[in-house]
Amino acid sequence: MSGLLESTTGAWLVAYVFTQVIEVPLYLRITGGRWATSLLASTLTHPVVWFVFPAVCPLSWGYWGMVAAAEAFAVLGETAWLRVNGVTGALKWAFVVNAASAVGGLLLRDTFGVP
Repeated sequence: MSGLLESTTGAWLVAYVFTQVIEVPLYLRITGGRWATSLLASTLTHPVVWFVFPAVCPLSWGYWGMVAAAEAFAVLGETAWLRVNGVTGALKWAFVVNAASAVGGLLLRDTFGVP
């Protein structure tokens, strides 16, 4: 698996799967079991968070500034997706779900150094 993590795309794939493992069950509960809505929420935002934000955020923001901006984008993007799909309390739920996966991802990175 370490070979996979050596490429940007491989590291993204690991992070994406990890995100889906955390977020999809939560979104399934929130959406009443709507798989497409649940799977697509972070599928729509995750590539932008992973590939675009590190490239466009000013270096003066530092790592944590970039993470904050990327997570805010994810929450707002997923809120819009949830609202379009008729989910009540979309902003609250997008925030909760993204906080869970962000904390999980940061703990994974701190504990195991991946992704």
